[in-house]
Amino acid sequence: MNDKTNAGIHWSFWVITVVALLWNLMGVINFSAQMSADLVATYPETHRAIIEGRPAWATAAFAVAVFGGALGCLLLLFRKSSAMYLFVASLLGAIVTMMHALGVTGSTDFSRFEVFMMMLMPLVVAAFLLWYSKQAEKKDWIK
Repeated sequence: MNDKTNAGIHWSFWVITVVALLWNLMGVINFSAQMSADLVATYPETHRAIIEGRPAWATAAFAVAVFGGALGCLLLLFRKSSAMYLFVASLLGAIVTMMHALGVTGSTDFSRFEVFMMMLMPLVVAAFLLWYSKQAEKKDWIK
Protein backbone atom coordinates (compact mmCIF):
# COMPACT_ATOMS: atom_id res chain seq x y z
CA MET A 1 0.00 0.00 0.00
CA ASN A 2 1.26 3.44 -0.89
CA ASP A 3 1.86 5.87 2.02
CA LYS A 4 1.27 8.89 -0.21
CA THR A 5 -1.84 10.50 -1.58
CA ASN A 6 -2.34 11.09 -5.29
CA ALA A 7 -0.71 14.51 -4.96
CA GLY A 8 2.48 12.99 -3.50
CA ILE A 9 1.86 14.28 0.00
CA HIS A 10 2.29 11.80 2.82
CA TRP A 11 -0.96 11.08 4.67
CA SER A 12 0.62 12.18 7.96
CA PHE A 13 0.78 15.76 6.67
CA TRP A 14 -3.01 15.96 6.70
CA VAL A 15 -3.34 14.30 10.10
CA ILE A 16 -0.71 16.53 11.74
CA THR A 17 -2.15 19.67 10.15
CA VAL A 18 -5.74 18.93 11.23
CA VAL A 19 -4.69 17.99 14.79
CA ALA A 20 -2.57 21.16 15.00
CA LEU A 21 -5.50 23.23 13.73
CA LEU A 22 -7.74 21.75 16.43
CA TRP A 23 -5.08 22.50 19.06
CA ASN A 24 -4.82 26.11 17.91
CA LEU A 25 -8.59 26.50 17.73
CA MET A 26 -8.71 25.47 21.39
CA GLY A 27 -6.26 28.30 22.02
CA VAL A 28 -8.53 30.72 20.17
CA ILE A 29 -11.47 29.56 22.29
CA ASN A 30 -9.38 29.99 25.45
CA PHE A 31 -8.38 33.50 24.38
CA SER A 32 -11.99 34.40 23.57
CA ALA A 33 -13.15 33.06 26.96
CA GLN A 34 -10.54 35.17 28.73
CA MET A 35 -11.84 38.27 26.95
CA SER A 36 -15.33 37.70 28.43
CA ALA A 37 -15.61 39.49 31.79
CA ASP A 38 -18.66 37.42 32.75
CA LEU A 39 -16.85 34.16 32.13
CA VAL A 40 -13.65 35.29 33.84
CA ALA A 41 -15.72 36.14 36.93
CA THR A 42 -16.49 32.43 37.31
CA TYR A 43 -12.79 31.44 37.37
CA PRO A 44 -10.88 30.71 40.59
CA GLU A 45 -9.20 33.75 42.13
CA THR A 46 -5.70 32.65 41.10
CA HIS A 47 -6.74 32.43 37.45
CA ARG A 48 -8.60 35.73 37.56
CA ALA A 49 -5.56 37.47 39.06
CA ILE A 50 -3.39 36.47 36.12
CA ILE A 51 -5.98 37.34 33.48
CA GLU A 52 -7.10 40.64 35.00
CA GLY A 53 -3.54 41.73 35.79
CA ARG A 54 -2.20 40.98 32.34
CA PRO A 55 -0.99 44.11 30.52
CA ALA A 56 -2.14 44.89 27.00
CA TRP A 57 1.19 43.87 25.46
CA ALA A 58 0.94 40.38 27.00
CA THR A 59 -2.68 40.04 25.87
CA ALA A 60 -1.61 41.06 22.36
CA ALA A 61 1.18 38.45 22.44
CA PHE A 62 -1.34 35.81 23.53
CA ALA A 63 -3.59 36.79 20.61
CA VAL A 64 -0.68 36.62 18.15
CA ALA A 65 0.27 33.19 19.50
CA VAL A 66 -3.17 31.59 19.15
CA PHE A 67 -4.51 33.35 16.07
CA GLY A 68 -1.15 33.10 14.28
CA GLY A 69 -1.06 29.37 14.97
CA ALA A 70 -4.64 28.81 13.81
CA LEU A 71 -4.19 30.84 10.62
CA GLY A 72 -0.87 29.13 9.98
CA CYS A 73 -2.57 25.74 10.19
CA LEU A 74 -5.25 26.89 7.76
CA LEU A 75 -2.54 27.97 5.34
CA LEU A 76 -0.87 24.57 5.75
CA LEU A 77 -4.16 22.92 4.83
CA PHE A 78 -4.14 25.06 1.68
CA ARG A 79 -0.50 24.06 1.14
CA LYS A 80 0.87 27.61 1.39
CA SER A 81 4.48 28.14 2.48
CA SER A 82 3.51 31.51 3.98
CA ALA A 83 2.26 29.47 6.95
CA MET A 84 5.85 29.55 8.21
CA TYR A 85 5.67 33.31 8.82
CA LEU A 86 2.57 32.87 10.96
CA PHE A 87 4.26 30.07 12.89
CA VAL A 88 7.22 32.37 13.58
CA ALA A 89 4.79 35.01 14.89
CA SER A 90 2.95 32.37 16.92
CA LEU A 91 6.17 31.14 18.51
CA LEU A 92 7.27 34.69 19.34
CA GLY A 93 3.84 35.42 20.81
CA ALA A 94 4.04 32.29 22.96
CA ILE A 95 7.51 33.29 24.20
CA VAL A 96 6.37 36.80 25.16
CA THR A 97 3.26 35.40 26.84
CA MET A 98 5.43 32.99 28.82
CA MET A 99 7.79 35.77 29.89
CA HIS A 100 4.87 37.68 31.35
CA ALA A 101 3.36 34.60 32.99
CA LEU A 102 6.67 33.74 34.67
CA GLY A 103 6.88 37.32 35.95
CA VAL A 104 3.53 37.18 37.76
CA THR A 105 3.96 33.85 39.52
CA GLY A 106 5.07 35.55 42.73
CA SER A 107 1.67 37.24 43.05
CA THR A 108 -0.41 34.05 42.63
CA ASP A 109 -0.64 30.59 44.14
CA PHE A 110 1.02 29.10 41.06
CA SER A 111 4.69 28.20 41.38
CA ARG A 112 7.12 29.14 38.63
CA PHE A 113 7.31 25.45 37.76
CA GLU A 114 3.51 25.16 37.35
CA VAL A 115 3.36 28.22 35.13
CA PHE A 116 6.35 27.00 33.13
CA MET A 117 4.66 23.63 32.55
CA MET A 118 1.40 25.30 31.47
CA MET A 119 3.38 27.31 28.94
CA LEU A 120 5.78 24.58 27.83
CA MET A 121 3.28 22.70 25.69
CA PRO A 122 2.27 25.75 23.59
CA LEU A 123 5.96 26.56 23.06
CA VAL A 124 6.74 23.00 21.99
CA VAL A 125 3.76 22.91 19.61
CA ALA A 126 4.59 26.32 18.12
CA ALA A 127 8.24 25.35 17.59
CA PHE A 128 7.22 22.00 16.11
CA LEU A 129 4.81 23.63 13.65
CA LEU A 130 7.52 26.03 12.47
CA TRP A 131 9.94 23.15 11.99
CA TYR A 132 7.29 20.97 10.34
CA SER A 133 6.27 23.66 7.87
CA LYS A 134 9.92 24.05 6.85
CA GLN A 135 10.16 20.29 6.33
CA ALA A 136 6.95 20.30 4.30
CA GLU A 137 8.35 23.02 2.07
CA LYS A 138 11.57 21.07 1.51
CA LYS A 139 9.48 18.07 0.42
CA ASP A 140 7.40 20.28 -1.91
CA TRP A 141 4.22 19.55 0.04
CA ILE A 142 3.64 23.29 0.35
CA LYS A 143 4.52 26.08 -2.07
